[in-house]
Amino acid sequence: MGVVVLIGTLDTKGREYQYMRDCLVAAGAETILVDVGVLIDPAVKPDISAAEVVAAAGSAIEALRFTREGSDTRAVALETMRKGALAIVRDLIAAGRCDAVLGAAGSGGSTVISGVMRELPLGLPKLLVTTFASGAQAFFGTRDLTLMHAVTDIAGLNRFSRTILANAAHAVAGMIARRPPGHEAAKPTVAITMFGVTTPGVLRVQDRLHAAGFETLVFHAVGSGGRAMEQMIDEGLVDGVVDYTTSELTDELLGGVFSAGPTRLTAAGRRGLPQVVIPGAIEVLNFGPRVTVPAAFDTPERRLVVHNPYVSAVRTLKSEAIELARIMSRRLQDATGPTAVLVPAMGFDSYQRRPDGPFIDEDADRAFCDELQRSLRPDIARLELPLNINDSAFADRVADTFLELWRARPSTDASP
Repeated sequence: MGVVVLIGTLDTKGREYQYMRDCLVAAGAETILVDVGVLIDPAVKPDISAAEVVAAAGSAIEALRFTREGSDTRAVALETMRKGALAIVRDLIAAGRCDAVLGAAGSGGSTVISGVMRELPLGLPKLLVTTFASGAQAFFGTRDLTLMHAVTDIAGLNRFSRTILANAAHAVAGMIARRPPGHEAAKPTVAITMFGVTTPGVLRVQDRLHAAGFETLVFHAVGSGGRAMEQMIDEGLVDGVVDYTTSELTDELLGGVFSAGPTRLTAAGRRGLPQVVIPGAIEVLNFGPRVTVPAAFDTPERRLVVHNPYVSAVRTLKSEAIELARIMSRRLQDATGPTAVLVPAMGFDSYQRRPDGPFIDEDADRAFCDELQRSLRPDIARLELPLNINDSAFADRVADTFLELWRARPSTDASP
């Protein structure tokens, strides 16, 4: 069936790991048990000991054992075990000895285990049973990590914990029992960014690219989506980009909840990929529920839309629009591959659909367009069209432009 690597703090959770290992073996999987506990030598014998994990991180187990909580010794120990376990799992993957990773832990162990899982390849099954599901976002990063809520603490076996741990083990066994279909000859992959308010245009571009022989990856531009896309580009998993929705730049500038950080809109240029960039939803600043909108952005001069019970959208001002054009230009300044910027002058999203979209602001949008024209690197093609971003004609022009850039890229063996 395959090999499941179990990573756990066996000094405190040895019985639970032994139980999950037994479940996996009964299901037909091979297991490798990795100990990342540092307090004592465990009663359950691991396949890879804590001492070996620490050595893989360049330290010694004696240097990590501690008795006093509250010092930085615990944090150092957790990070050392994470580094060592990551090195070991990467070696196992390279040797063809890891088809999935499984862990079960409280907050400390979850920090170590999720820290390993976040560095592992996309598609490799990763399941973490945790008592700290409320801190889930920190565990995910940009990886396809599956979380299972432990409900009770992971501290002994009983009729409830056995059920949950057995479910976790069998879930992982199921993940590796059959590899998913669709892994025939790989097609060139294009990353696309999308919001609800740019969805019609993105779907049109996606259909056009599929018809032209590409595979597409669509990222929800809510911060984690942009970070995931930039990371996958840097890892060489993407061949081209249609950055249809760049509103994460707005949240980064103004403190919204969907910031993707200062490296957003840089990876494709750095790697020389063909990219088409569109200021999709660039006028939208995002916060959480209506009551969470900061007072500084909840003023008469602002326009505000409650997008859903969890997201409130605030319209940017003219001065902010100008600064966003400068940021976009700076991020594209060092692009080494074929690059084009397409601007939908009749609206950056469905909030600006004519004639009565709630975020229409001709003056602010004109200032953005003019500043982008002024500050964008002269050799980067810029085209402004009298269309809304969700118009089929605009989406078709985006797709056509990407295909032109694809053909103009340096010669490779990739198709179509």
